[in-house]
Amino acid sequence: MKNKQEEINRRQKEFYQSFKKNFATKLWYSLRNGILTKFRKSVGVEKVVVQQHYDWIGNVKGKKVLDLGCFMGNSLSMYLAQNAEEYIGIDLSEKAIEHLNSRLKNIPSANGYAIDFLSNEFKEKDFDLIYAYAVLHHFKDVDELIEKLNEKLAPKGQIVSYDPTTTSKPVWVLRSLYRPFQSDKDWEWPFTERTISKFEKSFNILDRRGTLGKSKWFFLLNLLPISEEKRMEKGRKWHEEDWEKSRGSRKRFLECMQVSLFMEKKA
Repeated sequence: MKNKQEEINRRQKEFYQSFKKNFATKLWYSLRNGILTKFRKSVGVEKVVVQQHYDWIGNVKGKKVLDLGCFMGNSLSMYLAQNAEEYIGIDLSEKAIEHLNSRLKNIPSANGYAIDFLSNEFKEKDFDLIYAYAVLHHFKDVDELIEKLNEKLAPKGQIVSYDPTTTSKPVWVLRSLYRPFQSDKDWEWPFTERTISKFEKSFNILDRRGTLGKSKWFFLLNLLPISEEKRMEKGRKWHEEDWEKSRGSRKRFLECMQVSLFMEKKA
């Protein structure tokens, strides 16, 4: 089992260093991004998500932070590195970590390492915060992942995550049709309802948010005889509904294609 996982990690590392996608993967990326990119940019979906993460994280002064699967650095990596008591960024890609460390060279308390989070070689622990931007869905064995997260967190340590889902039936169908052909299928495991339930059982859920729930159908508005301005106005309204209602409604949360969780280690 260990050898199989090591082989998967090796191929994952090679994939993210070269980004060589097969035809099916390129097609899916182009269709997905082509349909959603304009909408995401126009309403600032990523900006809204990152701002929420920033608000959840708050002041990291005096805290030990792990930036899990950080690649070359995400939108909050430098904030975390510059303000935390100790910052550690890890990723499988040596090239990515080399680039990250070049950005961290003037911050003595910040370092990046090319290492597997699940490996026994990664001995750091007692993290007050684990930031996992588009990372947790790369672990097939959720139980093993949760056990490792708990092992690495300090008492009352927190996790901020952001991941894709297959909890919406239409999205599940599309992903199921595409999955057998994708080049990164062995380490892409979008959250299922069962996955989310395991996190809910294992951690205190302090908050949650979802995007692209009702608003994932924005492209259908192109079929209606209305102006671009009206389409964007409707799309923004749907996005705002997704964002606000996913917080309190589990049904609305599970309709979303991408979800953020703010979790805390149980006492």
